[in-house]
Amino acid sequence: MTFSLLAAATAAAPKAPPAKTAAANPIDDLRSWWDASVAWVDSHWLQIGIAIGVGLLIYFLLSMTRRFALRHAQSAEGDLSLTHIAGRVIHKTKSSVLAIIAIRMVAGYAQPPAIIMQVVQLVFTVAVVLQVAIWVREIVLGLIQRRAAEGHNETLSNAMGIIRLLISVALFAIAGIVILDNMGVNVTGLVAGLGIGGIAIGLAAQGIFSDLFASLSIIFDRPFRVGETIKYDTSTATVERIGLKSTRLRSLNGELLVISNTNLLGKEITNFAHLHRRRITFMIGVIYQTTPEMLRDLPALLEEQVVAGGHEFIRSSFLSFGASSLDFELLFDVFSDDFDVVAAARTDIGIRLFDAMARAGYEFAYPTQTTFTAAPDGTMVMPYAESPKSRGSVAKSAKPG
Repeated sequence: MTFSLLAAATAAAPKAPPAKTAAANPIDDLRSWWDASVAWVDSHWLQIGIAIGVGLLIYFLLSMTRRFALRHAQSAEGDLSLTHIAGRVIHKTKSSVLAIIAIRMVAGYAQPPAIIMQVVQLVFTVAVVLQVAIWVREIVLGLIQRRAAEGHNETLSNAMGIIRLLISVALFAIAGIVILDNMGVNVTGLVAGLGIGGIAIGLAAQGIFSDLFASLSIIFDRPFRVGETIKYDTSTATVERIGLKSTRLRSLNGELLVISNTNLLGKEITNFAHLHRRRITFMIGVIYQTTPEMLRDLPALLEEQVVAGGHEFIRSSFLSFGASSLDFELLFDVFSDDFDVVAAARTDIGIRLFDAMARAGYEFAYPTQTTFTAAPDGTMVMPYAESPKSRGSVAKSAKPG
C-alpha cells in the first residue's frame, strides 16, 4: 500500500519542464537548406531547365539590344549631343545587371523555395537601384557637360570634378536608403539624420554654397557671357571671367572689378550685348522768334533727315516752352549691336539736322537773359545812347499823319 501511495504521489507531482534544446547549428541549417534545394531540383528539373533556357534567351536579347543601341549612339555626329549622352548611359549598363534581370524574370516559373526567391529578389533590387543611380548620374553629367560645351565655358569645365562628386554622393545616398527600405530596415531615423547633417553642413558653408550655386545659375541661365558689356548697379564693365565664387569685370576706365556671384545676381543687370536696336533721343530747342509756320514744318523736316540717314523714325513733337527756347523731341532707332556703329549714326544724324535746319532758316536757342530798365513813370529806358538816326526815326514816327 505504501508503494502504491508513493507511486500515486509521484504521478500526481508536476512534471519538470524539458531541458532547452541547444541553439540551432548553422551547419545543420545549411544542410537542411541543401536538402530542400536538392529536393526542389529533383521535383522541378523540367521547369528549371525551361527557366534557364528562357533566361539565357532573355539575356542574349538584352545584350544584343544594348550593343545595337550603343553602336547607333556612337555613330551619331557631334560630341555631347543627346544621342551621344544616350550612348554613354547605355555603355554604363553592366552585363551582370542584365543577367540578374533575366534571372528575376524567369525565377517565378521554376517555383524555387522561399529563401532562394528572397535572395533573388534582394540581389535584383540592389542591382537595379544601383544601375538606375548610375544612369541618372550619367544623364545629369552629360547634360551639364553639353551645356558647358555650347557656351565654351571654362568655369563649368573646371568645376565638373566637384559637381560629379556632389551628384554621385547624393544619388548613391538615395540608392542606399531605397535598398535598406526594401530590405525591411526602418530608414526614418537615417533619413532624419541625413537631413539634419545636410542642414548643418549647409549652414556651416552657406557663403561658399551660395556663391557656387550663383555661379551655376550664371552658367546655365546665361544672363551674360564672357566678353559682353554689362551695367551692374552704377558700374559699366566688360565680363572677363566667371569663377566659382566671383566674377571679374573690366570697367570702361580700366579698373578690374571683382564681385561675388551672389551679390552680382542680387542687383539689376543690364546687358548691352543683346540690343538689336538702340533708341537715340535728341532734344532740339529753337528761338521764340520762330514763326508758327516754321514750327509746324519742323517735325516733318526732322523725320526727313532720319529717313535719309537710313534709320527708323519713331516720333518728333513739340515738347515744352523752355526758359529760353521752344523745345522739340526727336526719337529714332538704329539697328545694330555694335556701339561704334550707333555712335557714328548719332553723329551723322546730328550733323544732318544742323545742316538742314540752318538752310531752312531755323535758329538754335541758347540760354540768354534780357534786362529791361524803366523810368519812374514806367517808360522804357534804353540801356544805350540813341543815335541821331534813331531819334529822327522815332520823331518821324511820332509826327501825326
